[in-house]
Amino acid sequence: MHQALLVSEILREILAHTDQIARKSTAALAATCKAFHEPAMDLLWAEMYQLEPLLGCVTRLHPLIDWSGRIYHSAWAINVEPLSAHEARQFLRHSTRVRSLEMSSYRLLKLLSVIPIETCIFPRLRSLTWNLFTVKYFDLFLPHTLRQCYILSLKQLQSVVTRCAALELLSIQNSDTSTADELSLLSDRVRLCKHLVTLSCPTLNWAAWKHLSNLPTLLTVSIVEARIAPPWSLEQGIINFSPFLNVTALSFRLHSAAYSMTILHHSQFPSLKEFEINLNVLSSAEAEQLFRALSHCKACQTLEKITITLNDKYQPPLGNSLTVIPHLLCFTQLQTLRLTCGDTFIYLDDDLLLEAISTWPHIRTLEIEDSGLRSSPVTFRALFTALRLRPQLHSLRVAISTVNINDIDTNAEPIQHSSLETLQLETSEFLVADPEAVARIIFTWFPCINYVFGSTDDREDRRDEVNKHLRSLKAAALHVTGAASNT
Repeated sequence: MHQALLVSEILREILAHTDQIARKSTAALAATCKAFHEPAMDLLWAEMYQLEPLLGCVTRLHPLIDWSGRIYHSAWAINVEPLSAHEARQFLRHSTRVRSLEMSSYRLLKLLSVIPIETCIFPRLRSLTWNLFTVKYFDLFLPHTLRQCYILSLKQLQSVVTRCAALELLSIQNSDTSTADELSLLSDRVRLCKHLVTLSCPTLNWAAWKHLSNLPTLLTVSIVEARIAPPWSLEQGIINFSPFLNVTALSFRLHSAAYSMTILHHSQFPSLKEFEINLNVLSSAEAEQLFRALSHCKACQTLEKITITLNDKYQPPLGNSLTVIPHLLCFTQLQTLRLTCGDTFIYLDDDLLLEAISTWPHIRTLEIEDSGLRSSPVTFRALFTALRLRPQLHSLRVAISTVNINDIDTNAEPIQHSSLETLQLETSEFLVADPEAVARIIFTWFPCINYVFGSTDDREDRRDEVNKHLRSLKAAALHVTGAASNT
């Protein structure tokens, strides 16, 4: 055996690569020699879904478990007697090797009733996903080594923050109703976490935000509001937070905009690269305020990705449109902008499109999906100019008007844009007088586009005509190319 294999770091690196190819190979290596046994066994047991692999070490239970796949079903455990003291020792034989565990079955937990609650059955566990609402047996799975914890209920949070002082990732997916007391308790518990890198949870109070603003380790914050939750008072206790110096990703999924706007108004995010917000209820005035608040959060030199979704409950006053783009021109490092506003119209014309494209030298994705209730003033001429400025643009979903399609000289020498893969057209019936001409322009100038999107669902017949002609042109070109290669 080569001497390099006696170096544990080298051996573990080789075994990790082997495990990605086939776990059976890793198991075979574990039985090859003593030098391979421990590292290979550590790798085999490092990640577990459910407890079946460990329960399979119990002689009585092994024949009851379905070993046909890596996804186990716990129906076999119905009416099965809990482990005895001797069987518990068999179960724990390899538990110290487990680093990552996902739990989704309460039936399996009941088999562990013999194990004292103060015992930690996975003393070296680093990541725990607890897809259960119960708190019973939960403490058995919380070692001091835990760094990542995914839970469903606020009821489990107390144990996590008191037993796992070095926690780096905390994710709480609480989609049920949360009372004011529960949310206040959540905020108190979050303030006990001193080493968080990633946090995903329901809405926090201002004291918790103040704590987070001072955490140098914090990189990612995601706030998901419960389906029914009392709003925090916006009149009392609001303070200016310290800068979130190292936060690079911030996201909100909320019913209304007030909470997120308060955070943005009182915070600075000098390192922010990604911002995402999903809102249900918003007036046009609030929308303008939200975009204005985002533009003042001190991320003008860092923000690279913006995703904003205003859901179907968004109802602006009749006749209004949103002027969004001017608020976002300050983000000079922007690479991706996605705006989805189902019930309103986002204003964009040739001048504004070209100003945005000129201001964002790194832009690669620009997608604006709105109600499509008004025809877009953006023309093919502006589109061609924009793509000359930004040849790296690969996704453009802004409605392009085809009213002046005849202004385009189809016989002119085209400059093909081989990076653009997505294009949206305004294809209402009175706008597309010549779908074949539109298809020919797209085929000639944008060879990577196989399908164009429309901005209105009730005019799909005209859009489909454009796509039909586009498919025909591509098929004909492919036939010619194939015939030429055979000669």
